[in-house]
Amino acid sequence: MQKKWWHNKTAYQIYPKSFCDSNGDGIGDIRGIIGKLDYLKELGIEIIWISPIYQSPFVDQGYDISDYYALDPVFGTMEDMDELLAEAKKREMYIVMDLVVNHCSDQHEWFQKAMKDPYGKYGKYFYIKEGKNGNPPCNWRSYFGGSVWEPVPGYDNLFYLHMFAKEQPDLNWENPEVREEIYKMIRWWLEKGVAGFRLDAIINIKKDLRFEDFPADREDGMCSCTTMLQYADGVHAFLQEMKQEAFAPYQAFTIGELFDFREEELERYIGAEGCFESIFDFAPHLIGASGKGWYDCRKVTPDEYRDTIYNSKKMSQHIGLEANIIENHDEPRGVSRYLPDGEVNETGKKMLAGIMMMTYGLPFLYQGQEIGMENTVFQSIDEINDISTIDEYHVARKQGFDEKQALDIVTRISRDNARTPMQWSDDKHAGFTEGTPWLKENPNYIKINVADQEGRKDSVLNFYKELIRLRKDCVYGECVVYGRQVPILEEEHNLVAFYRKGEEKELLILANYQKEKRTIVVKDHVKKVVVNNDSSKKSGDSFLKELADGTQIQLGGYQFLVLEKE
Repeated sequence: MQKKWWHNKTAYQIYPKSFCDSNGDGIGDIRGIIGKLDYLKELGIEIIWISPIYQSPFVDQGYDISDYYALDPVFGTMEDMDELLAEAKKREMYIVMDLVVNHCSDQHEWFQKAMKDPYGKYGKYFYIKEGKNGNPPCNWRSYFGGSVWEPVPGYDNLFYLHMFAKEQPDLNWENPEVREEIYKMIRWWLEKGVAGFRLDAIINIKKDLRFEDFPADREDGMCSCTTMLQYADGVHAFLQEMKQEAFAPYQAFTIGELFDFREEELERYIGAEGCFESIFDFAPHLIGASGKGWYDCRKVTPDEYRDTIYNSKKMSQHIGLEANIIENHDEPRGVSRYLPDGEVNETGKKMLAGIMMMTYGLPFLYQGQEIGMENTVFQSIDEINDISTIDEYHVARKQGFDEKQALDIVTRISRDNARTPMQWSDDKHAGFTEGTPWLKENPNYIKINVADQEGRKDSVLNFYKELIRLRKDCVYGECVVYGRQVPILEEEHNLVAFYRKGEEKELLILANYQKEKRTIVVKDHVKKVVVNNDSSKKSGDSFLKELADGTQIQLGGYQFLVLEKE
């Protein structure tokens, strides 16, 4: 594999609306990010992805862009953005923007013109089709529920396509004028000093142009819009063109959000000549999902989580570095999702951190993950802002669940869990704002916050710092970044165990994914304890026993170890 500048770095996603509010209006902003750059630098972060800050009506929290060249005033000015780029550069940090080009906002100038003249130039910027006797052209269901087709106002039997909300019309990538407008915009931001882009929902830019019905997968008579992606050939041509026309001349860092892709195509995405530098590894996030709705989803088991990671890295590590995540702005908090109910504690949080950071790939943290932020509690559906959560609540209600049951169902999975304000301190509103936050803070900020953890050597925050430093370590860095991942003891229940085999060093990673203690035996001898999340057992003498043909290791509940092999 060709080594690249970003391989040994650690990345961090900022959801700006909830990160840090500098002016007391209850909404995080660019100046708030500037004020926390030193915090992120101390954490060890070098790549910062900022979720959308473009001009938007915020139907889908900024993922509905009305002007790609303007910032929304709630976040600040273009001068603020220029200062952020300059201050990040001083600290040798790289700013990555969100690129949302599968769709735009219905308030965008292009769409406004298209609705006035659907058969004109701008009508061809979107997918506008005739229906079937007044019904939509086909039975695809949008990601947020309901048909992907919305009637064009003032026209009989004419519809426009939206894979997401009806206020997010899909851009017609078949139109070369649309593509060139997008490339021009990308080049404009790169000229400004942005290091690259995270590409939102990018697999959706290629449609099955037959626009035909598929067999229904729910009682509503519709099928998921993702079904058509299996028949939508040609997305690579679009992506390679975008790479050559916009990204490559600037050596931009690009990372794709891909859920629905074929495994055999991975090399075309992140290989030597791939469309992107990296993509997010969403394999663990799909465990327990159901096409029926959130009401049918189930809790992830430790063995499922482990096996999914193993299989994913077996597929990808000879091709390129995928980005390892346990949460983001579209998911619930990872510690609440992947740790068993009732066992969400600091030891378990550190164990999850260790698995993510030591697995082959680019570690990509989400704001608050570094202190172990947890899912919040909602008392009513009225407290929820997220459009998809509200839709799934109504899906559950239609399935016969009462209001409390439906709320409990969506609370576990809601995207709003990750969007509550960042917990900086135990001050009012978690130190996020001096005003009223746009979304209610998690009440556990009194106990879980940055200020407390910065002052505790054994905190989750400081454990993340230790793991991040290891990627740059002069002794172990090469092994941690490039070492081949080889699972062992796969027959063991609730145990994550694998080697990272570098050119000069070999590390053994162990995670006891349960509250019960256990004893295991490995065939190798241990030279050194490199990382240990159990502060009560810092000396290996208390849990390592040398045998003639290996080492016996006693693991406490949720203990995580990185051991150097002799």
